[in-house]
Amino acid sequence: MNRKAIGIVAHVDSGKTTLSEAILYKTGTIRNPGRVDKGDTFFDTYNLERQRGITIFSKQAVFEMENMSVTLLDTPGHVDFSAEMERTLQVLDYAILLISGSDGVQGHTKTLWRLLDKYEIPTFIFFNKMDQEQADKDRLLQQCKALLSENIVDFTDQESDTFVENVILCSEDESLLEDMLLSENAHDVISKDDIAGWIAERKIFPCFFGAALHMDGVETLLQGIKDYASNVVNKQD
Repeated sequence: MNRKAIGIVAHVDSGKTTLSEAILYKTGTIRNPGRVDKGDTFFDTYNLERQRGITIFSKQAVFEMENMSVTLLDTPGHVDFSAEMERTLQVLDYAILLISGSDGVQGHTKTLWRLLDKYEIPTFIFFNKMDQEQADKDRLLQQCKALLSENIVDFTDQESDTFVENVILCSEDESLLEDMLLSENAHDVISKDDIAGWIAERKIFPCFFGAALHMDGVETLLQGIKDYASNVVNKQD
């Protein structure tokens, strides 16, 4: 079975522990998702964490998805505990960068992005709290492309030709772009394995949208991880 270490990183109050709970619930690891405001989350087990409603120590849980065993690591989001978070980055195969849909890219988000680049960690992006009035999908994408990377690609509509074009542009393979222009079906030009390889090489950063508190978009994120991370050889192997 393929084993992956995947960490969730975020600016504080973006909903990182809530997403962790949603993932554990959707994968059948826990029966009921906890809530930070109720102090009953799976990860925040220390009294101080429950009192303050923040993650202080990195912790882990293991779950399985088809042929992949995932060690999920929940990391501190508060800048005061950045050293603990950075230690965790060094063991990751993939990261999920969580961005609040209502707040967008914040100062610590950019710091996290630089660290993910430093340690060369392939990264999935999840825009959380998209149920809030301030959350605007197009604005968020534009902001992230401007402040983080032009190679952030919306993976919520993978059937469109626009998706294929965006992916191929990120791959920087001109011959594939020519093949796509000549093909009757753009999807025939590339495979999931191609995309998985580009994600692993940090040429593409897939992004997804949802609201973890309401379980919206979590299954789509998990499917993306299954499709594009499960068969890639770990960097450590």
